[in-house]
Amino acid sequence: MYNYTYYMPTKVIFELNSASRIGEILKYENKYSVLIVTDKGITSAGLLSSSLQSLEENNIHYEIFDEVEPNPKTSTVRKGAEVLSNHSFDAVIGFGGGSSIDTAKALGVMATNKGDILDYEGVGKLVNEPIYTVAIPTTSGTGSEVTASTVITDENTLFKAAIISEKIFPDLAILDASLTMKCPPSITAATGMDALTHAIESYISKENNPISGSVALHAISLISVNLSKAYFYGTDRESRENMLEASMLAGLAFSQTRLGNVHAISQSFGGLFDIPHGIANATLLPFILKFNAPACLDQMVDIAIAMGIDTANDSKEIIADKVIDTIAEWNHSYDIPNNTKELGVDISQLDKLVKDSMRSGNVLVNPRLTTAKDVEKIIKNSYDGILNERDVKHESFV
Repeated sequence: MYNYTYYMPTKVIFELNSASRIGEILKYENKYSVLIVTDKGITSAGLLSSSLQSLEENNIHYEIFDEVEPNPKTSTVRKGAEVLSNHSFDAVIGFGGGSSIDTAKALGVMATNKGDILDYEGVGKLVNEPIYTVAIPTTSGTGSEVTASTVITDENTLFKAAIISEKIFPDLAILDASLTMKCPPSITAATGMDALTHAIESYISKENNPISGSVALHAISLISVNLSKAYFYGTDRESRENMLEASMLAGLAFSQTRLGNVHAISQSFGGLFDIPHGIANATLLPFILKFNAPACLDQMVDIAIAMGIDTANDSKEIIADKVIDTIAEWNHSYDIPNNTKELGVDISQLDKLVKDSMRSGNVLVNPRLTTAKDVEKIIKNSYDGILNERDVKHESFV
């Protein structure tokens, strides 16, 4: 009945304060020289301190590359690759959010593969295994610590290029919720809604299967129960741990299924306007679910149940609308814009946005068949901030 595989070679350590044991963990793996890839916010906040102490106590040489920016660019990868080439590192550590982890994964690739990172855009083009790669997330959103891809912005075209290969899975993921305790509310919300988007898009993907589906639904359930407390309370250990678990599970799910139109379009926003990925996903999610719902009503019912929405005596169409409305309400409560104009989208760039969105392989697994005209309408609807299509007049485009 089903033709699917499930492959995830990453070893996961899920334990409070486990990042402070990174030295002994790497020593056990016979890794004695590492490049730490992060951003200046992480270094200035002191989040690395216990990990650096552990490395020093275990006589592991390290250097820090902290020039990662949101939506990491090809120039950043090239600069990091130059640092790698000048030293004999046997491991790379991505420490931070998805941008730092994606950059570390890209540098792991470039440590053993010739040419430029963009030479490997697409699926399955890597020749050699990357060097030993460790992912230590400090946010609960991207799931990049357990995925087989890295996304880097091509500065020449402003297109976010995806490099996808089973070789890119990190060797080790260290999930330490203590690192997320000081995450500010705005980042907590954006990354939490990013994880929700991953789980939902994976569940409704054409490539969804019983294993990925079960994992995705559990992630949705965890996020629905815990995101609000993590956002409003902040230092609650249980909600932070559950959000970190949910983020990882969502990553596990979409590493098998890919995603959908939310990511196809949000990545075009990130490439062209440098809009943070999680906030773009969160704002787009209700609009694209509105478009997708007719093609995945049964899945929308499952998602509603996982979100804790009352479905009794309602039609599938009404339940789907409840899911969409609930997500829009969550966005509002977390101060996430309800339209993409507020994100900084320039609608005069519509043609390029449509072109870049359609270039994404995520469109191919979206549950509803999608044309360029569909993408254009979705972007216009999201720009206006109106979910009900019959109310959209697009007066500014007449």
